[in-house]
Amino acid sequence: MPQAPQDAQAFTLSDFDFDLPPELIAQQPAAERSGSRLLDGREAAPVDRAFRDLPNLLTPGDLLVFNDTRVIKARLLGRKDSGGAVEALVERVLADHEVLVHLRASKSPRPGSHVRFGDPAGFEAIVLGRAGPDDSLFRLRFPADPFALLERHGHVPLPPYITHADTATDERRYQTVFAARPGAVAAPTAALHFDAAVLDQLAQRGVQRAHVTLHVGAGTFQPVRTQDLSQHTMHSEWFEVSAATVEAIERTRAAGGRVLAVGTTTLRALESAALGGELQAGSRDTDIFITPGFRFQVVDSLLTNFHLPKSTLMMLVSALAGHAHVKALYAHAIAQRYRFFSYGDAMLLERARA
Repeated sequence: MPQAPQDAQAFTLSDFDFDLPPELIAQQPAAERSGSRLLDGREAAPVDRAFRDLPNLLTPGDLLVFNDTRVIKARLLGRKDSGGAVEALVERVLADHEVLVHLRASKSPRPGSHVRFGDPAGFEAIVLGRAGPDDSLFRLRFPADPFALLERHGHVPLPPYITHADTATDERRYQTVFAARPGAVAAPTAALHFDAAVLDQLAQRGVQRAHVTLHVGAGTFQPVRTQDLSQHTMHSEWFEVSAATVEAIERTRAAGGRVLAVGTTTLRALESAALGGELQAGSRDTDIFITPGFRFQVVDSLLTNFHLPKSTLMMLVSALAGHAHVKALYAHAIAQRYRFFSYGDAMLLERARA
């Protein structure tokens, strides 16, 4: 069993670094969703498995919690009034046809100017001004429903480490089979491995299912730039935990079952909803930053993909399973040529006990 996590003050950014051969960064999904590998890291010694083994690793009465967010075609290409090229990544859809976007241009557009997206038969957006806590975003107003315009004119917002332009395959595979609520600009990638066959096997085994929603933002790829982790400003994301999910977790606990979060986004939603000391249904923004020393209240186990060096997600999994254990698992995964990041393989972790 992994050792309990240490206090966050014992770590700096460098502690979460590792060398990853570039060829291990998966550029394409596996031929079949459930055809990936699974590194079983629940015990001290790692075990190499196939993802299809997952149902047999769980116990009847366990509860799998998924994030049912739906990735929107959040990447837009366009031109300013002046003719200059613009690339926008929608971070969040607001009321009244307004959106918050990350915007790349040779010169920032001025409030009141227009940007035309999706030529030749595209649409014009009005620039309302800068937004966000550090003015790093822009607020735009679209002429109609943003979700409909993005679906028609946008591109799949593939992560920066995937080097090809989005294709019809990405449109299908960078989305979970149970995606329901549009709003994410990055996929909850641990859930990409599930297909109908695996879900059926889980149900037959008596493993229960519940859902949360967390709309993953582009901030999930934001680098940590300070060695002192306490100086990092975490990005904010909207989440919702329903009363039905709270009840499912309470039933699971009462029956002695385990709560397994499918992905770090699900874990962040559940632990955010329990920050007051008790798991509460509801919705709000969260900027929870989970580092070693964090006291988990809801999640017993985590199914996750492999994460970027020095990322907040490396810190999260280290908080759950123990820093030394996670480092050893990553070294094993690299040695065994596991595929990394969004289209890569999966890992199963258990919360370290004191």
